[in-house]
Amino acid sequence: MPKLQTVGLGKRFGDLDVLRGIDVTVPDGAFVAIVGPSGCGKTSFLRIVAGLEPQSAGQVLIDGVKVVGPGADRGFVFQNDNLLPWRTVLANAMIGPEIGGRADAAARARTAALLRLVGLAGFENYYPRQLSGGMRQRVNLARALAIDPRILLMDEPFSALDAQTREIMQTELLRIWEQGRKTALFVTHQIDEAVYLADQVLVFARRPGRIREIVPINLPRPRPLSIKRTPQFVALVDHIWGAIEEDVRASVFNAET
Repeated sequence: MPKLQTVGLGKRFGDLDVLRGIDVTVPDGAFVAIVGPSGCGKTSFLRIVAGLEPQSAGQVLIDGVKVVGPGADRGFVFQNDNLLPWRTVLANAMIGPEIGGRADAAARARTAALLRLVGLAGFENYYPRQLSGGMRQRVNLARALAIDPRILLMDEPFSALDAQTREIMQTELLRIWEQGRKTALFVTHQIDEAVYLADQVLVFARRPGRIREIVPINLPRPRPLSIKRTPQFVALVDHIWGAIEEDVRASVFNAET
C-alpha cells in the first residue's frame, strides 16, 4: 500500500480552476519534489494533502485512509518560519506536542534531540531574534518533526535564504531525512533543488494544475553538492526545464499583461 495517494484530485476557487485530475502515488519513505510555473497549484496541492484546504473533487489517502482534515500524521514546514518571538527555540519546537497534549518530559527530551539533529545544540534557550534565517528554518523543521509525522510537507522552505545558505540547508535536509526516511513532499521553484533532493519530481502544468510528467531521479545517495556538476544531474535539470519552459513563459507573460 502506498503511503500517500491522490485520486482525481481537483480544486476550484469560485470560477477559477486551480487543480484538475491529480493522480499521484507516493511510496513509503520517498522524497518527492514538486515543480511548475507560478500559479499552477503546487501550494494548493500541498495544503489539500495537509488537510488545511478542502478539495473540490477526488480524494487524498494516507495508508489507505481518506484525509478529512489536518492531523498529527502530517508535519508542515511553511515558507516563512512563523516562530513566536516571545518563545525560546525549544518552546517554539514544542508547540506541536503541546497542542497534542503530549508536552511531558519525554516529549521535551525528544524535541531537544531533534534540535541537536538539525544542528541547534546549545541554542535551546535562544529567541528567534537572535538567530539567522537558516537557523530559524532549522527550528521550523524541528517543530514539524516534533509531532513525529508520517509525512513531511514542505512549501518552499528555503526560498527566503541567500544562495549559499540555501545550498547548505539542502545538504542538511538530506542528512536529517536520511536519519528517519520520512515520506516527504517538497514544493520548490528551483529545478536544481528538486533534482538534488528528490527520488522523483512531479512536474505540474500551468493552471489548471495537472501532472505533466513524473521524472524519476536515479542519482545515487548520499548526494554531495558536487553531484550538481555531473552530466547526469545537468541532463535531468535540462529535461525538466524543457518540460515547463513554455508554461513558465506563458505564466510570466500573463502576469505582466
